[in-house]
Amino acid sequence: MGEKTDAVKAGHRKMWALGDYPSLAAEVIPSLGEVLVRAAGVSSGDCVLDVAAGSGNAAVPAARTGARVVASDLTPELLEAGREHADADLEWREADAEALPFADDEFDSVLSCVGVMFAPHHQAAADELVRVCRPGGTIALLNWTPEGFIGQMFATMKPYAPPPPPGAQPPPLWGDPDHVQTLLGDRVTDVRTQRENIQIDAFDKPEDFRDYFKSRYGPTIAVYNNIADDPDKVTALDEALVHLAHDHARDTPTLTMDWEYLLLTARKTP
Repeated sequence: MGEKTDAVKAGHRKMWALGDYPSLAAEVIPSLGEVLVRAAGVSSGDCVLDVAAGSGNAAVPAARTGARVVASDLTPELLEAGREHADADLEWREADAEALPFADDEFDSVLSCVGVMFAPHHQAAADELVRVCRPGGTIALLNWTPEGFIGQMFATMKPYAPPPPPGAQPPPLWGDPDHVQTLLGDRVTDVRTQRENIQIDAFDKPEDFRDYFKSRYGPTIAVYNNIADDPDKVTALDEALVHLAHDHARDTPTLTMDWEYLLLTARKTP
């Protein structure tokens, strides 16, 4: 691994250790992991890998089925949080989604819940998902779409963010079915995709959403850190995030939003 790549990985570890992503996952999107586990058909006795698992949003419900589960992530702080709070028995392993430390064909199911999408080099990460899955095994992914709320949040933050490293691709592309199918290629069959929404009602008003993400969500914190010395840009981003939440809100007394994601399942070609 070259020095530039090392620096990129170190930057990602640092970003995801900012704030408190484990509490965000538990408080705002707790159901997504269970959705993915059901779609993958995980059952007792299966050998399962959760890639970019964070604190185990998908790995823990997979382990509850009786499957043998490895939760892997680049950021040790997220794994430690998962280890402390998990109510199921599973293995926690520090690992880079673009260079997984597992054998070829090792797992019956390979999952990722809004995780692998943040690996900067999409093809490298997709190659690893396929490599470690056994022939006939399941690859199941749940990722935010470009058009949905979180995809639009990243588009809103982009003008205020530092430039991405060379070769990095935008995370929400993993929510584009054509992009993901191109990444996986003819190495998979029985590809199924569906766009779904998770209803978010954790916030009373748009400002509450903005302030929560400013304090809990690593990518948002990193963007604000980048513009901390420019009060005008901070104010502009504050207002843009409030407008984004307002524009995606239903007509209800408190803030209720639908956040779109792509659910994809495929079988590795035997």
